[in-house]
Amino acid sequence: MNVSVIGLGYIGLPTAIALAMNGSKVKGFDVSEGVVRKLNAGQIHIVEEGLQPLFEQVLRNRMFQAYDTLQESDIYIISVPTPFKEGTQEKIADLSYVEQAARSVAGLLKEGDLVILESTVPPTTTRTMTDILEQESGIARDRFYTAHCPERVLPGNIMYEMQHNDRIIGAEREESAQKAKALYETFLTKGNIFLTDDVMAELCKLVENSYRDVNIAFANELSMICNKLQIDTGELIRLANRHPRVNILSPGVGVGGHCLAVDPYFIVERFPQETQLIHAARTVNDFKPHFLAEKIACRLGETKDRPVTILGMSYKPDIDDFRESPSVVLAKDLQDRGYLVRGCDPNIKEKTVEGIPMISLEQVLSGPDFLVLAQRHKEFIERGQELEAADCLCV
Repeated sequence: MNVSVIGLGYIGLPTAIALAMNGSKVKGFDVSEGVVRKLNAGQIHIVEEGLQPLFEQVLRNRMFQAYDTLQESDIYIISVPTPFKEGTQEKIADLSYVEQAARSVAGLLKEGDLVILESTVPPTTTRTMTDILEQESGIARDRFYTAHCPERVLPGNIMYEMQHNDRIIGAEREESAQKAKALYETFLTKGNIFLTDDVMAELCKLVENSYRDVNIAFANELSMICNKLQIDTGELIRLANRHPRVNILSPGVGVGGHCLAVDPYFIVERFPQETQLIHAARTVNDFKPHFLAEKIACRLGETKDRPVTILGMSYKPDIDDFRESPSVVLAKDLQDRGYLVRGCDPNIKEKTVEGIPMISLEQVLSGPDFLVLAQRHKEFIERGQELEAADCLCV
């Protein structure tokens, strides 16, 4: 199969590699010329354990090539960002990247082509994409195929989960869903594929992440209550979880990433009156880093000349993705309070992260900084005894 993957980020690139490893000729497209150059030179641009050797394999076998212009294919997979709109007080999905991708595909679309939207989107977006393809290409919507197949993977274990997790495929027409199913079956080795309509598939992805967000919010809320009562949150949760029907999660610095911190708002956006619980959970998790900043400020007092270093600026352990990271929110809050704040993250190569200067772990361990262990990267776990000996707050 000739497949063009549009957007070679944290989901698009692994998807392209999985397809290329299983017989598809993949033409990757990204608007970043730097990403395209790096990929064609043989180096991936994201941190994902085990992905580099697989990428080298498909590049060596000439089953993958990256382009800075969209190439004609028989199948197009759109995996572009869906951030929030800038300049609006409400959290509203910015679908301009999806719409632009659809217009680009429309310029190459042929009868019988399949266009799959993998990006996480508010309900009915796939039908909007189909409208754009029909209008811009001049081809009636019953002469080509569209489907929505949201990803269900965990960064840090993407390739395994891409092959083993069940997938949901939704489409307006069953024949479109069947065509998409045939593509995903080329690399789905253990998981099952379930077919439904496109709106159901869109909402299903949002519900999955909203469910997780609500449960994390409960744990984070408990941690704030325990702080007021001066009791151990972990012990409380361990005792409560002895109940056979209770399974409380562990609290943390907050919730980040482009899924859990974003997707619930796509439901709230469309159904503001019906999403009181989902919205409340988002409020709790958005507040948690600010709560921790206040806790740190109370511990340090008025002395603000001692550096504060946040260990782990990504939104979860052992990745380099700091989109919507609560660690960044925490760092900025402390910075706004007048503290000298630095970040440390072995996976992030930038010298600064959103205005926060980055230092190495060796610098951290040799300095007088007050440390905040925000993410449990493997490098931090390996140096656990040294961190325990330092003045360190674990969150």
